[in-house]
Amino acid sequence: MRKFTAPTFILLLVALVGTASAQQIMPRLNKAIELLDNDQTVFGLLSFDYSLNNARSLANSGLDFIIIDMEHAPFDVERLRQFLLGMTDKRKILEKGSLQPDVVPLVRIPATGGEDVMFQAKQVLDVGAFGVMYPSVSTRAQAEKSVGATRYPQLNGAEDFEPVGLRGRNPSNAVWYWGIRDYHPRADVWPLDPNGELLAIIQIETPEGVENIDEIIAVPGIGVIFIGPSDLSTSMGYASPAAPEVEAAIQRVLRACLDNDVPCAITTGQGSVQQRIEQGFRFVTVGLDGGLSARTSEALRRGRAAAGR
Repeated sequence: MRKFTAPTFILLLVALVGTASAQQIMPRLNKAIELLDNDQTVFGLLSFDYSLNNARSLANSGLDFIIIDMEHAPFDVERLRQFLLGMTDKRKILEKGSLQPDVVPLVRIPATGGEDVMFQAKQVLDVGAFGVMYPSVSTRAQAEKSVGATRYPQLNGAEDFEPVGLRGRNPSNAVWYWGIRDYHPRADVWPLDPNGELLAIIQIETPEGVENIDEIIAVPGIGVIFIGPSDLSTSMGYASPAAPEVEAAIQRVLRACLDNDVPCAITTGQGSVQQRIEQGFRFVTVGLDGGLSARTSEALRRGRAAAGR
């Protein structure tokens, strides 16, 4: 009897039962969503280094995701495209029999919630990013605009028609990078679309955002609420995120996330990651650029131990 590899089997399955049916059993591409969907904690870092060496290092880092920070590094889409291709590990694809990257690339764009985020979101999604982080979102309207910028307009009669999709359709590089033919139906926001592969990450960094968190978190399509302690403390008028008032604001946002079953994210280090996970944070960064330093590796180890991973 002839034996088929996993990729060959999937292609045969698509031919036999059709793309729509096969999609239901195809492996999820976005590892971060897969873990969140299974109530797991996910670990990543912020990356400012666009070098191919760093791309290769991060692709084999043992992290679950990276956030490529184009807010504080140059907004250079061509370099981003090269970086994403540099993260592609064909040997692992062959060994796993799956197109799911071990480390999911997400992008933080420069535009804040009060600015026009649409063209920047469209650009990074079209080259293949698996989600967008939107900085400094302070109102429900800004959150709706952010989610809309992440998704395509839905078909007439779709149950999840709103927030209305605003993304223009020309994802040629993303189709090639993801390695699939059915990009359009899969490129939607989770968990609004349970099969969606994109994360809309809303960053809370202002007192107004904290004050409006209950309205913001009610927007369908938000995948993660990410608290930015440094910018939040600055916007609140404090020199350090350690100020009790800042921590109270952080806990208010966390409580709203826990009450609404929305994953909450925050930056951590080896001294804080265990505590943050015990508090209920499920999406944490454990360091900054340059691959896994000794401190980042230790934070990742402590975080996985605290999360039972």
